[in-house]
Amino acid sequence: MKPRFKQISPLICEFEWNSAASDELLQYQLTFKKNLQQDFDSEITELRLGFKTLAVILSNPLNSSVFEDWLNSLNPEEISSFLPEKIWEIPVCYSLATGRDLSSLAKLKNINQEEVISLHTQPLYRIHFYGFLPGFMYLNGLKAELHTARKSIPDREVPVGSVAIGGSQTGIYPSSSPGGWHLIGQTPISLFDPKLPIPVFAAAGERIEFTPITIREFDQLARHPRKPEFR
Repeated sequence: MKPRFKQISPLICEFEWNSAASDELLQYQLTFKKNLQQDFDSEITELRLGFKTLAVILSNPLNSSVFEDWLNSLNPEEISSFLPEKIWEIPVCYSLATGRDLSSLAKLKNINQEEVISLHTQPLYRIHFYGFLPGFMYLNGLKAELHTARKSIPDREVPVGSVAIGGSQTGIYPSSSPGGWHLIGQTPISLFDPKLPIPVFAAAGERIEFTPITIREFDQLARHPRKPEFR
């Protein structure tokens, strides 16, 4: 499962895996990332994980052969770790008041709204990485029946906490922003706090479970915010 190495610029290089996103690949990536950080700690400014990539931001230019030699020295069989067992429960109000595209998405998929909700809440979603917006989780696990092309005309403003579907992905908008995904619900839980030492509550490899709540429960939680809970 060794990745392909490529130099993008003097200060940026990338490892890329020729595999679809999966728990197995993520497990390998997280350990690979940890080993890379340990072996090149003084040379690395930042590591950015993607579904099939790991970008390396360097503090000073390094000859690409350094990383190529390091990569060739690895024994793939020795790179393994267990993914976290932590499951975060995210309450979501699925309704037209909190997810304005719920009805149109159901019609597009030729199913009713209840089926959309059922399909969306069945999986346990794996967090692979953060990107797009601070605190925006890239999740793997959306059922194929809900895969939907992004909107041709993005919304100018998506409310904070909106739960949405775009392509083969589902996610939660941690802040209000423009967006082109289909909004099917909203959570009152805060997902990102820049005042905290670690501003996001969950780490890559952990899982997310969406649990339906009523509009009344949504309003109560919005008035009395609480931190995300896990089991």
